[in-house]
Amino acid sequence: MSEPGDEELERDEEPWTDGATAIDRAAFTADGLLPAIIQQWDTGEVLMLGWMDREAMRRTLTEGRVTFWSRSRQEYWRKGDTSGHVQYVRSAALDCDADTLLVQVEQVGAACHTGTRRCFDGDPIAVVQGFAPAD
Repeated sequence: MSEPGDEELERDEEPWTDGATAIDRAAFTADGLLPAIIQQWDTGEVLMLGWMDREAMRRTLTEGRVTFWSRSRQEYWRKGDTSGHVQYVRSAALDCDADTLLVQVEQVGAACHTGTRRCFDGDPIAVVQGFAPAD
């Protein structure tokens, strides 16, 4: 049994009234792209970074699944259509400069094309750690 609000949207309906406004507010690069940080909604785990143009952002905000623009293939790709590792959109927000989109998702399967849960599973980079001064 479906919950209230779970009804499938008609293709021309806007699920969020501010979706178009958010797209208009977004500060896309000169190439027309916007970095999108993908985060697991319930744990805060950063899964990956992808790129969106206006259309990919629109699809993501209105279809309930994440769509990216592939810079290498020059085409749209909806996460999971080939792999089955789907990203279901839970929320989205622009950062303070509107030049980065944070998309919180429910990740099904691996987020990375290598088959790992997240794309940041490489060897750690050596850094000099900074610490806040003690009170």
